[in-house]
Amino acid sequence: MTQSKAPAKRADAQRSIAAILDAATESLSRNPDASVSEIAKVAGVGRVTLYGHFPSRADLVDAAFAHAIEDGHDALEAVDLSGDPRLALARLIESSWQLVDRFRSLLLAAQSVLPPGRIRALHEEPMQRVQHLIERGQAEGVFRSDLPTSWLVGTMHSVMHNAADEINAGRLATDEAADCITATVLAAFTPPGHRIPALSDL
Repeated sequence: MTQSKAPAKRADAQRSIAAILDAATESLSRNPDASVSEIAKVAGVGRVTLYGHFPSRADLVDAAFAHAIEDGHDALEAVDLSGDPRLALARLIESSWQLVDRFRSLLLAAQSVLPPGRIRALHEEPMQRVQHLIERGQAEGVFRSDLPTSWLVGTMHSVMHNAADEINAGRLATDEAADCITATVLAAFTPPGHRIPALSDL
């Protein structure tokens, strides 16, 4: 009898967790200060159930942020990274920015409760995609190789998140962000002594 109930209990728990994560992602993407009570209500569960899966709001924000990044994986996997690495970089920035913009309020929530190292760790898989593209650009001589690849990856990560902060502060329009990010990152990645290309020149 006990054995037959265990799988059902596990399935119920998984459904609760999925509902909570979806609710947290949705709620925090609208309002970075959304409370645990609000999220529980959207998920259709009680606070006790929510805290049973996520002991603190920080744990919930961490899981929701990881959930959002995982959801964006398929979109980034579909980006064409072939051809000129600089054009591939522009395409990757465009797609990545759409995700960052969609979840920028969630990013604010994460930044308020998670240490920078944890936020960086959650971006590890997307950043590996950037690293491989940078390494190909370095091999082809269009990206600088005098700085560590990890530094260049971090530069793009920082510029992308700074764009979200600028929009939240009202200093940058959403539809201008991708071009600003691309221009800044291309300038940072261009080898010393080489002309910084405009996208229209590529």
